[in-house]
Amino acid sequence: MPSPEDYKGQPPAWCPGCGNFSILKTFKEAMAELNIMPHEFVIVSGIGQASKFPHYLKCNTFNGLHGRTLPVATGIRLADHAMPVIAVAGDGDCYGEGGNHLIHAIRRNIDVTLFVHDNQVYGLTKGQPSPTSMEGMKTKNQPLGVLSGQLDPMALAVALDCSFVARGFAGDTAHLKDLIKEAVSHRGFSLVDILQPCVTFNKINTYQWYKERVYHLEPAYNPRDRVEAFRRSLEWGERIPLGIIYRNDRPVMEDRIPVLAERPLVRRSFEPPAVEAALKEFY
Repeated sequence: MPSPEDYKGQPPAWCPGCGNFSILKTFKEAMAELNIMPHEFVIVSGIGQASKFPHYLKCNTFNGLHGRTLPVATGIRLADHAMPVIAVAGDGDCYGEGGNHLIHAIRRNIDVTLFVHDNQVYGLTKGQPSPTSMEGMKTKNQPLGVLSGQLDPMALAVALDCSFVARGFAGDTAHLKDLIKEAVSHRGFSLVDILQPCVTFNKINTYQWYKERVYHLEPAYNPRDRVEAFRRSLEWGERIPLGIIYRNDRPVMEDRIPVLAERPLVRRSFEPPAVEAALKEFY
């Protein structure tokens, strides 16, 4: 069984106190407990402070374009559906530039686990508001306050019938570790929104602000009740739920593609004549 130290990568360059540090530590512990070795999974990321995450790990990595994490993750998963594929993004990266890709990844139900480090700002590019910034929040380039409505990623995911929807908090690592393990083990598309305080640019949504508002969904809560899940997903402000908000075991995309039934594409032999014959149909 691996230890968390087996996943150690480059020294992190995040700001002291950044919520990403606890997410990184918790992720290593979760993967070790799942007994998934560093060479047995791949992490895809885009651009942003959150997207530096795989640089600080030992694992297979693809670092792509801003907002384009999920198309790459989908391609890798279809090429080798025997390997766990994890996508890591920030709220701006995923819900802003990559919002359309998120919608269609949920619709396809590709077996990819997505962790969104949600600090409600663009942390890499100096604190501009992101889609999850609260309305009225003042930033350097919006001194009159954010005028756009705040995006609710949990409500969006439940409305789209995402097969696994959860929210964690970087300040509650024991609970977050359980969510990470559940999400990675789930078959189908998993979205875990992680509330991650940005100590440099977001002076509103601090560790203390969250600790006064977050609560764990009660043991009797049924995440398969979609109506109740949607109601809980709308909670924000005075009360913010943590846990698995919604779960639905929908058919997985890979299971519906006949060519993947026998073995992963990467383990199939390359047959140029067959490819040439197929291409001739388009001449």
